[in-house]
Amino acid sequence: CMGMSEFYGATDDAQSLDTLARALELGVQLFDTADTYGLGANESLLGRSIAQGGAERRARMVLATKFGIVRSSNAYDRRIDNSPAYIRSACDASLQRLGVEQIDLYYCHRRDPAVPIEDVVGAMAGLVQAGKVRAIGLSEVSADTLRRAHAVHPIAALQSEYSLWTREPESDVLPTCAELGIAFVAYSPLGRAFLTGQVNSDTLSAGDFRSHNPRFQGEAGAANAQLVAQLGALAQQWQLSNAQLALAWLLNKQPNVIPIPGTRRRARLEENLAAA
Repeated sequence: CMGMSEFYGATDDAQSLDTLARALELGVQLFDTADTYGLGANESLLGRSIAQGGAERRARMVLATKFGIVRSSNAYDRRIDNSPAYIRSACDASLQRLGVEQIDLYYCHRRDPAVPIEDVVGAMAGLVQAGKVRAIGLSEVSADTLRRAHAVHPIAALQSEYSLWTREPESDVLPTCAELGIAFVAYSPLGRAFLTGQVNSDTLSAGDFRSHNPRFQGEAGAANAQLVAQLGALAQQWQLSNAQLALAWLLNKQPNVIPIPGTRRRARLEENLAAA
């Protein structure tokens, strides 16, 4: 849901609400947001979608949101807060914006190494005990941290970047998730749309954060474009889009991986889902 509110250029709430409704029609269950996306606007947007569909819609959704990245303005400057008091207050604020009584999956969005992971997970476990959260997750942590966290309270999911051009989780994090029975949620499974072959430094608007991302610029951008061209040739050979091939690769390579490709448009949603 992130791109519906920030980071990828102009947004259109009406279009996004239509896409969310279509996603449910097509069997999508997991909707991923965070309190920092649009400074709360993304959670509120998802809350509007839930309200439109009522209890029946809510029952079909797995709502995932996150805490930990604190921003004071519509800028990328941020700080990380993992204090137990903040975790509790952030959860209450997310519940209010989403308009629900319980969050299905609550993540620590980024870890503050100054706070022991045992303390972070302990505070999150308290939210489970209070009935405000069903399950807890972590984002962008090491295999060692994941093991320490899982020893305190079961970790349902680990969310980190994973795609054809981001392969680091394969070394130890993915095997650890498989060993412990933890789902791995792959964000940016389409390389922030670069793998689709539809995006490059020349097509990005000034307000798009990717226009400042080194992977899209200069020599790195040119080298990556060559790799995407090879992906495109394979996709064309198999009568798939680049996006469908990239997603199918993830789904087939790692059975415990759940990719979360973001989109604001019905057509892209339907294209992505066909990858399954």
